[in-house]
Amino acid sequence: MANAVKKQNYTPAIVVMFALFFMIAFVTNLAGSMGVIVTNQFGASKALSQLGTLANFIAYACMGIPAGIILKRKGYKFTALAAVTVGFIGVGIQFLSGYVESFAVYVLGAFVAGFSMCMLNIVVNPMLNTLGGGGNKGNQLIQWGGTCNSTGGTIAPIFVGWLVGGSIADATVSKAAPVMIIAMAIFAIAFIVISLTQIPEPHMETPEEKAARLAGNVQKDPHSALSFRHFVLGAIAIFFYVGIEVGIPNTANVYYSGLDWVGPAIAGTMIGGYWLSMLIGRLIGASLGSKISSKTMLGVMSAVAIVLVICAIFTPETVHIKIGANTIPLSLGFLVLCGLCTSIMWGAIFNLAVEGLGKYTAAASGIFMTLVCGGGIIPFFQNLLADHVGSLQSYWLIIACLAFLVYYAFAGSKNVNTDIKVD
Repeated sequence: MANAVKKQNYTPAIVVMFALFFMIAFVTNLAGSMGVIVTNQFGASKALSQLGTLANFIAYACMGIPAGIILKRKGYKFTALAAVTVGFIGVGIQFLSGYVESFAVYVLGAFVAGFSMCMLNIVVNPMLNTLGGGGNKGNQLIQWGGTCNSTGGTIAPIFVGWLVGGSIADATVSKAAPVMIIAMAIFAIAFIVISLTQIPEPHMETPEEKAARLAGNVQKDPHSALSFRHFVLGAIAIFFYVGIEVGIPNTANVYYSGLDWVGPAIAGTMIGGYWLSMLIGRLIGASLGSKISSKTMLGVMSAVAIVLVICAIFTPETVHIKIGANTIPLSLGFLVLCGLCTSIMWGAIFNLAVEGLGKYTAAASGIFMTLVCGGGIIPFFQNLLADHVGSLQSYWLIIACLAFLVYYAFAGSKNVNTDIKVD
């Protein structure tokens, strides 16, 4: 399959996948950035401020496996079109929540949008890995897609922060309405572009497979993606990783926005800097992806992230730096730099986890996406800790998650089930 992919020109399909990567981060980070707003408009605690993000990612747990089945039976194009439609509806519900003054409506919108993000993730990751031919080249293509993801992630918190302004007391959903309108416009444009783009369907079931399934003549496979130890551990690694990626900026945004001498505008801009760091890291990762193994990239950068988070925890709040006329806490600077580390983790983990799965790749992608719910669960518990022990001390949870990634990179990612037939 890899050779067939290399001989054909799939540039339009790759461009579409990159655009979908942008949308995933833009809408996901919109939910995270709104945490600052709901603490003011709806009086939410630090933990409850993460309910939008939690709802967004819990949708992955509900939709991961069904979306994998949809991908297998209907293909990439159908799944992508369904995803952008659902995403438009989800953001629309969040848009309305500010006008009906309902926290429950906001959370519902985040949950619906989460279904869309899950389906889009299931499309873009295996597609880019396939178009790259797997291995280091597949990882490199995912890293390039990740730069588009980071671009969307960078823009969302900056927009929200500056729309809200310098004081958290001014934060309302209606003030962030322009960002949600932009998100809905992106979904509408993407629907049109995807409809007009020819997308290959390497993992869609064949007519023969469909006929056998409908006739009930499908022979039960004694193995599945869960038969591979490195995939199971990789799925757990993704649970922790997405929690790390989202927990670092979300917790920092809520905490530093609440400090009078920082405020939402500066905090939002710095959190945008975190996602910009991810963009820079992914550009570097994409350039080096064919030369450095996923195992090395993941292990080394996870260890560096641990050092940066420890520096943030132990740096006194009174230590700050001046950027122009603004005073920035040095501890926040360390957390922003973590974006350089988290930037390459998604592509590296996915690449390591699906390596050698063959025919089990599509189903594996659905299971993989189910564990992305860690992006909502871990930030929620981190902020629950923050309510009791302080925001910076809550980052010890992030350190524990990073330690698992170091283990997975250097030990858990080895395929010990090479005897299973995957053709």
